Amino acid sequence: MDKPMNPELLRGIRFFTRETEIMSGLTVACGAGSRTEWAEDGEDIRETTVYDLASVTKLFTGLASMRLRELGKLDFSRPANAYDPRFEKLGDVSVWQLLTFAANLQTPGRIDACPDRESALRCLFGAENAGSPGRRAYSDIPAMVMKYVIEAASGLPFFETVKRLILEPAGMTETWAAVPEERLADCQSYAGEYRIEKEKHILRTGPERGIPHDPKAGILQGRSGDLCGHAGLFSTRPDLIRFCRAVLEERIVSGASLREMAVNRTGRKMPDGTWSQFLGILCYVRHPDQYFSEIPEYMGARAFGIGGFTGNHLSLDPETDRFTIFLGNRVLNRLTVLLPEEGKTLTDYGLREDGVGRILRDDGVWVPSSVQYVHQKDAHLHSVIAKIL
Repeated sequence: MDKPMNPELLRGIRFFTRETEIMSGLTVACGAGSRTEWAEDGEDIRETTVYDLASVTKLFTGLASMRLRELGKLDFSRPANAYDPRFEKLGDVSVWQLLTFAANLQTPGRIDACPDRESALRCLFGAENAGSPGRRAYSDIPAMVMKYVIEAASGLPFFETVKRLILEPAGMTETWAAVPEERLADCQSYAGEYRIEKEKHILRTGPERGIPHDPKAGILQGRSGDLCGHAGLFSTRPDLIRFCRAVLEERIVSGASLREMAVNRTGRKMPDGTWSQFLGILCYVRHPDQYFSEIPEYMGARAFGIGGFTGNHLSLDPETDRFTIFLGNRVLNRLTVLLPEEGKTLTDYGLREDGVGRILRDDGVWVPSSVQYVHQKDAHLHSVIAKIL
């Protein structure tokens, strides 16, 4: 049975779920050593709630890659198309370049605009290297390609590889690519997402429960269970705690592999004095400017982590034996993206400068905004966790 919710965490969570309505629901767990604290609040949130992990899936892809290398089954120096020849247009792009965001991969069209899975696959297999990445090296495509590299190296479907290398050693029994029928009612709904992209106003009525919110994973994976490399896993709070414990206890990969994952591969000072993104192996690493850092301030230099668009965050620090998990829903009937028209700011749309507020949709429905969610985490959740830990 769970220990009681931590009241300090609960107050921080309610800034998001009640005070600002940034999120319809949020679960937070954190730990150091053998200690774990947690709290949750919001619509349809309980211990059995199943969350769409979105891009947090990339962390599993990275760890599976590291483990396969440890087992001698994956050579990071080999070209990706040596494992799967369908990626012939990638030329000599290596597995290492995929894992470290060193290649700027582009597909001949938008995968999420394809009418069906077959055309989406053709689009993905047509990926090319457009040169070195610029300021923003982060991309879904390398992890999408890694799915097929891992399948070739392991001889198993990608989810089966993840299950054998990560889920089973960690004791995770509530993490899926295809959520069982009897658990679909436990899945968070991510319907009703509203976006304003300059003159375009977009309302997504889907996806259905258990289908990935990410449009690329939605079309390629759907309910099939054919896990994508960049998104598509679903899990619960208890299972994600088991995952963090297993990683920190080196039951998934070695300490040397964890340290290698957390080395900055992309971050550098740009000519205008700003920084490019700081990325490790399919994850974020510490950024010199905390405002742009996915890694919380209370974690060390060798910490790594990643966030997910649906409202998730997971970070791990092997050196201090700490972890942080956010499992939230910033999508359900929310304004998630606002790209203002030329000359306008968020306040011209009736929102606060920090993105908080409500906006009137074209159909006359008022919805809360979550457009600046990522920049609210440090002040209202990470600062609380720092005191608790």
